[in-house]
Amino acid sequence: MESIFGQSTSAGAISPSAGCGIDRLTVEETLGLPSSNEGQSGLSHVDGIGKAKMVDVSSKDDGKRIAAASCRVLLGQHAFSLVAANRIAKGDVLNVAKIAGIQGAKRTSDLVPLCHNISLDRVDVSLALNEDDYSVEIVGEVAATAKTGVEMEAMTAAAVAGLTVYDMCKAAAKDIRITDVRLEWKIGGKSGGWSRKQ
Repeated sequence: MESIFGQSTSAGAISPSAGCGIDRLTVEETLGLPSSNEGQSGLSHVDGIGKAKMVDVSSKDDGKRIAAASCRVLLGQHAFSLVAANRIAKGDVLNVAKIAGIQGAKRTSDLVPLCHNISLDRVDVSLALNEDDYSVEIVGEVAATAKTGVEMEAMTAAAVAGLTVYDMCKAAAKDIRITDVRLEWKIGGKSGGWSRKQ
């Protein structure tokens, strides 16, 4: 390193033995996390030395898990009027996006690397036109009997439905925005219930 950059590598900077090239202690100090000998950082997808891992849920019992997430697609007046009149060239935007959202929920573990592959009991995706801001309001709700929650499946359902609305309308407007992808509420699991409206 010294022959290439003209200076030696300082301790705590880049270390070939650190796996990803970043010294673990430096990362912990920078983020204010406890070192590995002080216990876990509290992030369930990170091991004691800061590497990604899939959480082992084998010791958990199956339980009813339900979650709902939402997003908003801001279309603008022109694209909104075409969607409302079902005159988008690609077809029925709301129905295609609904099916896409359901499919997205079912494929979440393929898209998000550390998510578990969960057998879903139910996926509902609803889309509503809001003339006040020329938007499509999307809610994805997912239920399963599983060892882990379905928050990510609900968020994926909403996000994929939003992306599909964008895809079907992009020829009509280039400034469409997908906003506010977020969890609305959840039921079940170790942390119990939670709602954004609490």
